[in-house]
Amino acid sequence: MSAVTKDPAAFPALAQPRTLRGSLGVTAIVFMVVAAAAPLTVVGGAAPLGILLGNGVGFPSLYAISAVILLFFAVGLAAMTRHVPKPGAFFTFVGYGLGRPAGLAAAFLALLTYTAIQVSVHGYIGYLLGVTVAGLGGPELPWYLYSLAVVALVGVLGYRHIDLSSKVLGVLLVGEVGIVLALVAAVVLTGGGEGLSLAPFEPANVVSGSPGVGLMFAIAAFIGFEATAIFRDEARDPVRTIPRATYVAVIGIGVFYTLASWGLVMAWGPSQALAVAADDPGAMILVTTAKYLGPAGELIMNVLLITSMFACVLSFHNVITRYQHSMSNAGLLPGLLGGVHTRHSSPHSSSLVQSGTAAVLVVLFAVLGLDPVLQVFTWFAGVSTLAIAILMAVTSLAVIVYFARTRKDRRVWNTVIAPALGLVGLVGSAAVITAYFPLLVGDVDAEGAPAFGAVSAVLLTVIVAFPVFGVVQALVLRRARPAAYATITEAIA
Repeated sequence: MSAVTKDPAAFPALAQPRTLRGSLGVTAIVFMVVAAAAPLTVVGGAAPLGILLGNGVGFPSLYAISAVILLFFAVGLAAMTRHVPKPGAFFTFVGYGLGRPAGLAAAFLALLTYTAIQVSVHGYIGYLLGVTVAGLGGPELPWYLYSLAVVALVGVLGYRHIDLSSKVLGVLLVGEVGIVLALVAAVVLTGGGEGLSLAPFEPANVVSGSPGVGLMFAIAAFIGFEATAIFRDEARDPVRTIPRATYVAVIGIGVFYTLASWGLVMAWGPSQALAVAADDPGAMILVTTAKYLGPAGELIMNVLLITSMFACVLSFHNVITRYQHSMSNAGLLPGLLGGVHTRHSSPHSSSLVQSGTAAVLVVLFAVLGLDPVLQVFTWFAGVSTLAIAILMAVTSLAVIVYFARTRKDRRVWNTVIAPALGLVGLVGSAAVITAYFPLLVGDVDAEGAPAFGAVSAVLLTVIVAFPVFGVVQALVLRRARPAAYATITEAIA
């Protein structure tokens, strides 16, 4: 905590509780971070695109590969959680390992990551709600009105105690996971379109098509699991709860996505799955559900697609508000954001600001006339995918450096080998994502190959600008307010 926040009496807005409290267990935290990963949205939206644009029927294997890479990362993350008793996650861990300027760079890149993925889903859910309501005979309203309504509802839940959000997310998550498992079970029981097989995991299929593009979709599907450390102050027993929740989240997400996407391929057969995805990737999950679970199953799937997206934005709202809360208490953002509601024990001011930010961005995109799916969703999902790969790679490096310097944990696997393997995998993933980034945002040449253009340049500049701002803020603090700089993360320089 900086000198600015140590004297609440000097700042009336700060004369309220500054520390979050709660009794979240492993299950509650897992529900929130897995809901952020939006399982049904991934299976219904990203998986068909991964099949179509990536490596075809071999796409399910990339979920398994991504899970292994991120599990290595999770080992180092869990080790840091045991020895760095603070809830800042990327911000804190990178600061402890690589110094305060790097920590601030990570903090602002994390805010960009989660804000980008949240607003991208706000665009998609606004579009989907508009189409659904109109299809049921309701009024045809602009997508952004539905998006703003969702922003408001998320804001209400985010303002209140975290237990309420965890319960809502738990119910929604059980529903979306349940319908996908029912679909997979139906495929297995009927033998699928061409019989059951392990064709998606055959080496020839894994490397077919454009596996680099498929890897982008696979890595993006895991965004959110690493946020378990954000809820440290609200965990029942953080030393045990956070590592367990992290492992359960990454393993559970990996197994679920691999199984669900395998079932999607088996539903049509290896020779037909790519054609079905090409016909209409957005409708592939609904068409498959109608085939195996009938019209009632299709209706349920459609409803749960919407609630899946709602669960996603609610979960990321909670993550962003807690990042802002941690940064405020470190003197890096306005002190008001660090306040805790006396009754709800929530970072209520931070929640209000985050809701305002989301609303402003939705309005801005509406004024600019951006398409809610092809531009808002696709562009900003691309930004968050690249940013999270960079963040996790830097965090893996920070883990290795921190334990090499402090010797607080001498478990070689946990502090050196696993983080190093994760670092290599994440750096490779970031390089692949950068190379194919133009494809995500629609910058292609006449032959359809990735070609860096105006949109790519602007969005990549934003990804660079946020961490640079963090470094500049650190340098300014070091010169102008050395006492505040020295206590940013209480790291050893």
